[in-house]
Amino acid sequence: MPFKGRPPGHGSGDISRRTQALRPALALTAAEAKRARALRRRGHAPEEIAAHFKVPVEEVEKVLLQMRSPRPESTRGTLNVTLAAHAFVMKERIGREPLWVTMDRLLDELIRLRAQVKPKRRTAKAEEEAPRLL
Repeated sequence: MPFKGRPPGHGSGDISRRTQALRPALALTAAEAKRARALRRRGHAPEEIAAHFKVPVEEVEKVLLQMRSPRPESTRGTLNVTLAAHAFVMKERIGREPLWVTMDRLLDELIRLRAQVKPKRRTAKAEEEAPRLL
């Protein structure tokens, strides 16, 4: 399918000049900052990183503050379904399990139950008579 509309321009997705101007000045270059973040991800302490680059610990901490940290547990989940289906899934949820675990469990159960039932040929009349659950 061909692209419709105007394609993104050069530099789209880059940090805005205003945001860049509002950020604090760093004692490390962009390449050094990237290396400092990599060292931190490998488990090095800010004091070790500061000693490596021969800069104050405060400068390293400023660089590391701009690094995003992964969250151990997501705070939100989205189900793109009807309200009735959402209520059903939430009712089937066990404790605080993630929604994807609930959905996997429900779909696994559905697949196993369908495998146990002898497959029937569907007819238009049967489709009309079947109750609409959702």
